[in-house]
Amino acid sequence: MTTVVTGLGVLAPNGLGVESYWKATLDGRSGIGPLGGFDTSRYAARLAGQVRDFEARDHIPGRLLPQTDVSTRFALAAADWALTDAGVDTGALPDYDMGVVTANALGGFAFTHREFHKLWSQGPEYVSVYESFAWFYAVNTGQISIRNGMRGPSSAVVTEQAGGLDALGHARRTIRQGTPLMVTGGVDSALDPWGWASHLSSGRVSLVDSAERAYRPFAADATGYVPGEGGAIVVLEEESAARRRGAPTVYGSIVGYAATFDPPPGSPRPPGLRRAAETALVDAGISASDVDVVFADAAGVPELDRAEAEAVRGIFGPRRVPVAAPKALVGRLFAGGGALDVVTALLAMRDGVIPAVPGDVDVPDDYGLDLVHGEPRQARLSHALVLARGKGGFNSAIVVRGTTADN
Repeated sequence: MTTVVTGLGVLAPNGLGVESYWKATLDGRSGIGPLGGFDTSRYAARLAGQVRDFEARDHIPGRLLPQTDVSTRFALAAADWALTDAGVDTGALPDYDMGVVTANALGGFAFTHREFHKLWSQGPEYVSVYESFAWFYAVNTGQISIRNGMRGPSSAVVTEQAGGLDALGHARRTIRQGTPLMVTGGVDSALDPWGWASHLSSGRVSLVDSAERAYRPFAADATGYVPGEGGAIVVLEEESAARRRGAPTVYGSIVGYAATFDPPPGSPRPPGLRRAAETALVDAGISASDVDVVFADAAGVPELDRAEAEAVRGIFGPRRVPVAAPKALVGRLFAGGGALDVVTALLAMRDGVIPAVPGDVDVPDDYGLDLVHGEPRQARLSHALVLARGKGGFNSAIVVRGTTADN
């Protein structure tokens, strides 16, 4: 049974909508800049991948505004765009034949902190009744389900940066168990003052104050990552069901997925990223030699970059497969990052081009990576391996097959 991708919805710091994001990515246009919305002058880091020019009133009903955090507004808009792209009339499909799986790592940060402020400064009677669910990690799944009348199997996953891939993997499993259509992916946002403090507490955020130099994954001078917001929601369908309903576009298929967890500190066992990737390849029924490009987790933290480079070398041996790191243009989007990378991989295979990390990147020789940087690289692409790691030991890998692989 083949699971195909029939609709894409993207909300990224460098572009709203699929084609806007894709053009910005190929042009090397970054969405990283000074964090707005509050005074950041007393914070150690002041750069973020922030979604700009998104006016929620233009994209979701006004009645939902009082009950939704910014991340849920992103999720609802991206889901609407993905369903429209897929040509899905939800009213014409049985409600139990449609399900939702989303990933969220940060919850409704801004909403909750606003209500906390009311509690402490005004009293409990001023706290919104919607706080009971607007903060919750599963709220995006619930709101998408309610808005679109989707009563099929639905769930939420919380595995930090790995979450977007885990959501797609779980949705694919649900389709294999008999649900014809799934809306899935991940978005996140925590760029309010408290959310920003939580980002900085990780110790992994770059303190460089130049938008061009702050987040440089796999570079010899990497200093950490830049947090961001946004992500992607996609429509997955069982292939024959998609064709029966006349899906206008099939972008590709999810053919392999696996997830692992790192061993505890001090264990002699290696980190689990390589094992996740190799298991996903087995699930896809292909070998490493069939992979044309790797979309890396690209942490931007030297020890994590080195560990990922070691995993990639272990998978591919002496072959230097092209490695893409489009996160360098938007920041790390947490649950949204992996889902956005999958969309980027599908677009790369569609158009035969690998997006580049902007500028000249000095990759340490011992990494052994063919990082695509400077300018996009033309290539015939049939299979992409997408990697993601979440803080705390989560590892996920997805294998995506483009439509060119079937020609």
